[in-house]
Amino acid sequence: MSQAHDHGKEITPGTAHEPATGGDHPHFDMHLGLYLGVGGFLLVATAVTVWLSYVDFDKMFGGHGWNIIIAMIVATVKVGFVGAIFMHLKGEKKLVWQFLYFTLFFVAGLFLLTLLNYSDPIFGTSHAHH
Repeated sequence: MSQAHDHGKEITPGTAHEPATGGDHPHFDMHLGLYLGVGGFLLVATAVTVWLSYVDFDKMFGGHGWNIIIAMIVATVKVGFVGAIFMHLKGEKKLVWQFLYFTLFFVAGLFLLTLLNYSDPIFGTSHAHH
């Protein structure tokens, strides 16, 4: 009979591939409440997003684009929770955060270019729908 050693534990043939119980993963058990809490928050935030879609913020604040701004703020909060908790970014190394910051900077630049194009279109073009 052959026996393998894994981190000081003996594994007998036939037991190496058995499914693990919840007690075998203390890391998962430790974070289960956090995952469920963030999942619940995301469900509530999604319901708030749907409710906010029926509110006319443009009329309320006077102007246009307020509905999109508020929707983007709610979406940004939701993305932050997903990235920090479910993608485990809250404990990442400095290099990963540098790539993330560069990506955010690049996306903000693309939004800025779009905004600049909208406010000052190319000569001879218009925003009128045909």
